[in-house]
Amino acid sequence: MSNIQDQIEQEREQARAACEVGGEASAECAAAWDAVEELQAEAAHQRTKGTPKTSLQQYCDDNPDADECRVYDN
Repeated sequence: MSNIQDQIEQEREQARAACEVGGEASAECAAAWDAVEELQAEAAHQRTKGTPKTSLQQYCDDNPDADECRVYDN
């Protein structure tokens, strides 16, 4: 996990440098920050990967139409 954190920090430094050189509205700046976001998403995925599902999550996987599994958008 430390390795991906090191990669994230390196990508952040590169993104900052790209934005200083090309400006914050440049395509290079946007692409550099996209790379940072992708690494952060992968790190989050790796953290949750080993987490076992709760009994409610397992139930909702098996019964997605159950009342207990409804998700409401506000």
